Amino acid sequence: MTMIETAAPSPTRRFRYRAFRRANLIIGAVIILALVGVAVLSLFWTPVPPAKMQIIHKLQPPFGFGLLGTDQLGHDVLSMLMAGCWNSLSISLSSVAIGGTIGTIIGVATAARRGLFESLVMRACDVIFALPPILSAMILGAFLGTGRLTAIVAIAVFMVPVFARVALGSALQAWSRDYVLAARAIGNTHLSITRRHVLPNIMSVIIVQATIQLGLAILTEAGLAFLGLSVPPPAPTWGRMLADAQTYFQIAPWLAILPGLAIALSVLGFNMLGDGLRDLLDPREASR
Repeated sequence: MTMIETAAPSPTRRFRYRAFRRANLIIGAVIILALVGVAVLSLFWTPVPPAKMQIIHKLQPPFGFGLLGTDQLGHDVLSMLMAGCWNSLSISLSSVAIGGTIGTIIGVATAARRGLFESLVMRACDVIFALPPILSAMILGAFLGTGRLTAIVAIAVFMVPVFARVALGSALQAWSRDYVLAARAIGNTHLSITRRHVLPNIMSVIIVQATIQLGLAILTEAGLAFLGLSVPPPAPTWGRMLADAQTYFQIAPWLAILPGLAIALSVLGFNMLGDGLRDLLDPREASR
């Protein structure tokens, strides 16, 4: 009987196979890609200009006038949701990118230096954690004024200690590896070791953390917009749509339900994507 030897699957094929086995990763990716598509599309086209008021058609229910109805000023709800998607995603992505970059740099620098510097950084992180992003935005609003910049800075400041702690913990593990000890033994500097060995080995952890934090950033931006601390009118935001819908909830519940569903869906998508990436990039899962 002839034995037929089969070649072992390549690492790329194994990676794809493990990716397609994770329903949370696939569902999260589909949700986020759809939201990104809607956000980009809103820059070029919406059914009606989001700022256009049609008072004669105010408070029309879904399918009564337009696909998702109109608000108290006759704005098309679908158009406002599409434009609000761009505002929410752009602010969240910007704040996580800024906060994540600064926090990661602080974390890996702290892991390389240790000692008193580590203690000072951790205490500073504790101080920032004591100030929630909404309170930070109110303080910043007193100096910068309300708007997109205030929302981005407020959320980014809150993200810095999160990424700093995650990067520090992962970098400390990397510094204990044999390849890092060997690099130190042959005289490589702390900067060289961090750039060549530490950062590449903790990037998967940072990417997963960034994905999860994006969901929190969207939720925080909605809270800031609800309080009037984000993008000013007439630019629509999901949070301000919720705030404006409070008065009309009894007679026009869709004005609150639709942006609420949009926020919940985006947060769910980023959380599912983050959970899926965490499982996918786990070395223990890769060895199975």
